[in-house]
Amino acid sequence: MRRSSPDETSLAWMKLENLAPLVARGDVSPVDLVGLAARRIERLNPRLNAFLALSLESARRQALGAERELRSGKRRGPLHGIPISLKDNIWTRGIPTTAGSRLLERFVPDEDATVARRLRRAGAIVIGKTNLHEFAYGVTSENPHYGAVRNPWDTRHMTGGSSGGSAASLAAGIAWGSIGSDTGGSVRIPPSLCGVVGSKPTFGRVSCYGVLPLSVSLDHVGPMATSITAAAWLLSAIAGRDRRDPATLAAPNPPGDFAHSLRRPLGRLRIGLPREHFFDAVSPDVAASVEAAARVIERLGAKIQEISLPETGPSVEAAAEIAFAEARHYHQSAGYFPARATEYGEDVRRLLERGGEIRAADYLADIDRMRQARRDWNRMIEGFDALLVPATPIAAPVLGRKTVEIDGREETVRAALLRLCRPANFTGAPALVLPCGFTREGLPIGLQLIGPLWSEERLLRIGYAYEQATDWHNRHPENI
Repeated sequence: MRRSSPDETSLAWMKLENLAPLVARGDVSPVDLVGLAARRIERLNPRLNAFLALSLESARRQALGAERELRSGKRRGPLHGIPISLKDNIWTRGIPTTAGSRLLERFVPDEDATVARRLRRAGAIVIGKTNLHEFAYGVTSENPHYGAVRNPWDTRHMTGGSSGGSAASLAAGIAWGSIGSDTGGSVRIPPSLCGVVGSKPTFGRVSCYGVLPLSVSLDHVGPMATSITAAAWLLSAIAGRDRRDPATLAAPNPPGDFAHSLRRPLGRLRIGLPREHFFDAVSPDVAASVEAAARVIERLGAKIQEISLPETGPSVEAAAEIAFAEARHYHQSAGYFPARATEYGEDVRRLLERGGEIRAADYLADIDRMRQARRDWNRMIEGFDALLVPATPIAAPVLGRKTVEIDGREETVRAALLRLCRPANFTGAPALVLPCGFTREGLPIGLQLIGPLWSEERLLRIGYAYEQATDWHNRHPENI
């Protein structure tokens, strides 16, 4: 006998680990899920501006195919029949991929990026492409061509970037998973500001083939979701070597299922709490929430101990210089910049101009420092299973805000939001962000876990234990 289906509101906010079994049993139809997503996009996207392109007809065809396969007993895995979104710098065959730029408004790829192809193979259904900071080169998702993405928790505030539309689609209950790119924090900053989960894998764990590059030395691709389990399933689907991306050749074989050890206890795990850099100039609300999260994780059995990482601060400047130079090189070699400089938004144009000012000797020295940091990272945190730090020093700023003041120190919004995320791109270390509280104004606060190279499974286990011990992940915007 077929069980009664949950109502649409319940489905929209249902965690993927609860939804997937219903789809597998036939209690919930993939066709109905696509229809629900379509209705929520129609109602919410005018307010949030989370999507740039929709693929609803294709999604309905995929949903029908998924339903037939599931009825015949062929289940590809937990993502089978589940609607997801993709950041619009990821190639999708037959669907526009603009990277949030007018320069690419007519670009329709004739093949999928590796991550898109692997997700389709896992049975996931792409419902649309999400808005982002132009060419993924910014942290606010205030796009001058397509409009700013607005935070579902308070539409006066930004989502962060550059994967802002992806995080908004999750926080608004439109999609059950998303994929973004991360060069300085772009799958961690938006989840932190929007109250969802973001996982930046180890450099080389996930292929970047078919993802428009920003800085090839720092670019990562990773999943975003509304739960740790969903993030683990998405990472399992997209991880692994890819002959079309040589950077993945150094990656060991993934465990196949990053979710298989989530329920293991945290006993004997050692977690470092680095004070310098990561807790300098952090808002009181953020500091209090992260300290409280550390106490919860300690009660769960892990040992929390302070650790010194004096080289963290200088790595931020080196990573910025690498990104400046490599972004300029890509846009110049593609024939976009400076030939079509006037077609860029002002902020991205200025960043590309700055890239032309980086001396070759300085760039090469920064690359040497980065390579050394990646070789030394596991030694630097030897004896620790993870680091526990804030994801961002502040909650979501008001749209249009250029500077913020933290503990009497003024800095640009860009610098503030990047400051705590860049080190994991520089070292190539895996990092996980998940909600750990709210400000007095009701805006989400994000916790960041950073681990040794190739330790995604362990980070997800720590994140899962914390998630299950708290209620932050079950909250959603009341006005949506």
